[in-house]
Amino acid sequence: MSTATSTRALPEPLRGPGFGSYPPQDVAWLLTDLSDARLEAPTEEREEAIQAGRAHYAESLPVEYQPGEEYQRLFQDALDASAARLAYGAGVITEMILAERGRDAVLVSLARAGTPVGILVRRWARFAHGLDLPHYAVSIVRGRGVDTVALRYVAAHHDPARVMFVDGWTGKGAITRELADALTAHETATGDRFPAGMAVLADPGRCVRIFGTRDDYLIPSACLNSTVSGLVSRTVLNDRLIGPGDFHGAKFYAELGGADVSMRFLDAVCARFGDVAGQVAADWPVLAAADRTPDWSGWAAVRRIGEEHGIDNLNLIKPGVGETTRVLLRRVPWKVLARADAGDELAHIRLLAKERGVPVVAVEPDSLPYACAGLIHPGYSRGGPS
Repeated sequence: MSTATSTRALPEPLRGPGFGSYPPQDVAWLLTDLSDARLEAPTEEREEAIQAGRAHYAESLPVEYQPGEEYQRLFQDALDASAARLAYGAGVITEMILAERGRDAVLVSLARAGTPVGILVRRWARFAHGLDLPHYAVSIVRGRGVDTVALRYVAAHHDPARVMFVDGWTGKGAITRELADALTAHETATGDRFPAGMAVLADPGRCVRIFGTRDDYLIPSACLNSTVSGLVSRTVLNDRLIGPGDFHGAKFYAELGGADVSMRFLDAVCARFGDVAGQVAADWPVLAAADRTPDWSGWAAVRRIGEEHGIDNLNLIKPGVGETTRVLLRRVPWKVLARADAGDELAHIRLLAKERGVPVVAVEPDSLPYACAGLIHPGYSRGGPS
């Protein structure tokens, strides 16, 4: 715990049910409640402003996608099919976190995609070891770093050396790099040294050391937005609303409670913990002893995609099932690249692409290390491509 940090006035965390639909013990949100702010803008309007450099993506929010019955069925089918695999992945990364950070590890998930995974890790630690790990959710924004006020809060209450950052999956590795750079800058500014490692369920980008798998597969929490993430929006960093001493912000969409499947997702995965416990116990030491050095091959693949499709801005290329889903839900997609051997786990992507009139282009399996990749429309403007 940092003595210098603990003497400063810091905001207090938010917890359910006042903010978010998760039980209060599952996560403390180090966020500012912006539920009353008008932040949503039409997707096309946001995309034009972002690509024209008039706005940063984190200054506003996309309108929340409300899935139809067919899409909701696809989510449930995906959850049924993957619950055991998710439970296994959560168990593996929890055991590796405890091995590296100790039984007093502190979980810091990257809101919001990392937060359901942080809760699964916390619940595995209790299931398998009777531990009650603290879990915080913090904001990280591409190009602007991790929330330094949130880091100060964590350092005031815990030893930073015990912290493990948690996310859902990796894409090309941009957030992994962003986190490492931000933590280095924070240490220089404050003296608080947080280890830059991150744990994820799936690491197709091959850019972290703690992962359940490096295969690219559908993590069903990627299929939806707030309704599978505790009814919390993506995070916001807008100078009109967030002062220098505030946590980054987010909204709590309490009005979407009728569509909330956040607990359904967690309960379905946790129900399979007992089924996979033996396999986790056998496998995680083998994985821990293996060479897990990141080779960043995902980043190299993204560069190749950019060259092949004439995209100079690699931020417009979103590889992997989770990131492709986000493109279709929140951005203006141009096309989707899908491996010719990709199966039913891309069913929701094909449905979203059909709804938005986006072509799905089949590519040879050996040309794409991900199951798919979403390409955001380059040079987008509402009057047509610039």
